[in-house]
Amino acid sequence: MKLVIALTGASGQVYGIRILEELAKKGAETHVVISEAAKITLGVEGFSISDVAKYADHLYSEDELAAPISSGSFRHDGMIIAPCSMKTAASLAYGITDNLILRAADVTLKERRKLLLLVRETPLHRGHLKTLLALSELGAIVMPPVPAFYIRPESLEDIITHTVARALELFGIDVETKRWDGSLRG
Repeated sequence: MKLVIALTGASGQVYGIRILEELAKKGAETHVVISEAAKITLGVEGFSISDVAKYADHLYSEDELAAPISSGSFRHDGMIIAPCSMKTAASLAYGITDNLILRAADVTLKERRKLLLLVRETPLHRGHLKTLLALSELGAIVMPPVPAFYIRPESLEDIITHTVARALELFGIDVETKRWDGSLRG
């Protein structure tokens, strides 16, 4: 399994880091891009670039437009942008590909590979909703990291793990997490 992972400036850097951690456990090859805004948000949220780099097989900056992942000839199994800022989502929806994250995502879509976006924004106005609809119509999977309370989370880690598991399962990767069992517990 070879995946492209991007972290943008939205809150929720832990999602990208945990996805990379799970992929490392599974032996997946990762090609990672960290935006300049993500570098700032990582620090605000108590992380560093080294927290990302330790799980990345290949690490790129967003201005490396000649990186292998910028080409449709680069073979991979899909791309995850986690977290995905609304700026990134809007740029991608409307064909603006002026950095490596956007170019890699655009190539992923044009090559009909899986692209999953953990979009972090709320509340959503009409422009956001139109952007997310446009992305879905282009073939992207739009997955805001909304917590599932039926798993009866006991910690923030439970919520994060469940979201990460759901995201990775869309790529055929199993992650151990609590699951809906069909019962109504009172």
